[in-house]
Amino acid sequence: MSVRDTIIEKLSVKFAPEHLEVIDDSHKHRGHAGWREGGETHFRVRIATRHFAGMSRLAQHRAVMAALDDELKGGVHALAIEVIAPGSPTEFPKTIA
Repeated sequence: MSVRDTIIEKLSVKFAPEHLEVIDDSHKHRGHAGWREGGETHFRVRIATRHFAGMSRLAQHRAVMAALDDELKGGVHALAIEVIAPGSPTEFPKTIA
């Protein structure tokens, strides 16, 4: 199973998200620290789940990172996390490069 698929599975089981995107951004970091041939080193997670209701942004990010502890201790070098409230439009803001 790919790292991306593992991340999807773990977050789906843990948080039952209404919306979940896991994007492998490794190609954008070619030659940078933590990058390796074959990718699966830099990910972006976009998630909406009722599980995060009432939690601070820091607590939300910590919960995601705790769920992916093995991956973060393994080959995942970077993880960007974007959280929106459930029921909100699932259009995430575009990142300006």
